[in-house]
Amino acid sequence: MRSGAPQRSTCFVNAAHILAIGLLVGAILPLDLRLAGFFRKVPAQIIAPFLSRAAGIGLAAAILTGFGLFSVRAVEYAANPAFLAKLALIGFGLLNLLAVHLGQGWKTLTTSGRIRPGLRFSAALSAASWIAALLAGRWIGFL
Repeated sequence: MRSGAPQRSTCFVNAAHILAIGLLVGAILPLDLRLAGFFRKVPAQIIAPFLSRAAGIGLAAAILTGFGLFSVRAVEYAANPAFLAKLALIGFGLLNLLAVHLGQGWKTLTTSGRIRPGLRFSAALSAASWIAALLAGRWIGFL
């Protein structure tokens, strides 16, 4: 194997990670904004399942590619405060996601289109946690 091959594969995984994050954030933010009360003319009952699935695909791809990137410098990342903050924020985002999808608010939304107050609050938490995770991830290289 040539000496440049590992760098090229890391570059590919990094690009795939960025694309996956783009899909995740590009799907979850419009959904969260709609659930939080913005864009009321857009039917939440119709877009919520689609955007949720798209965000799920982005999340799965981001996690897979993230493991690939982590494996290259595991010791450095494990000691990086921004990386640790990113993991904590992702964990919080996942807990919020589980609470939303297992709760009555999501069922009410997908069956009747009505958005309960608890779902609005969870959407605001979701947007904040994913944006914060994105920012923490961006800071990894600077700390």
